[in-house]
Amino acid sequence: MKIKSDDEVIILAGKDKGKRGKVRKLMGNNKAIVSGVNMVKKHTKANPQAGVAGGILENESPIQLSNIAIFNPASDKADRVGYKIDGDRKVRIFKSNGEEIDS
Repeated sequence: MKIKSDDEVIILAGKDKGKRGKVRKLMGNNKAIVSGVNMVKKHTKANPQAGVAGGILENESPIQLSNIAIFNPASDKADRVGYKIDGDRKVRIFKSNGEEIDS
């Protein structure tokens, strides 16, 4: 995948369009959990035996990878990811300016 954990991404579509956040977790089904984005409220029932208090919790929900793009700090915009062979290793680069992505 071109997006990895701890990448700073920007949301391209949906209710959180334009927001930025870090990728916390990648899921195998082309989805990612981004911190502070796609927040949903979940009603939980109390479970005294497990020590869980009931109430309304707010969690991040997965978002499709097609709706996020990596954030390029040089241009302050969303960018696409490309690859370049640098000696014996393969590195990710920003398509717009060819700079290496720090990861």
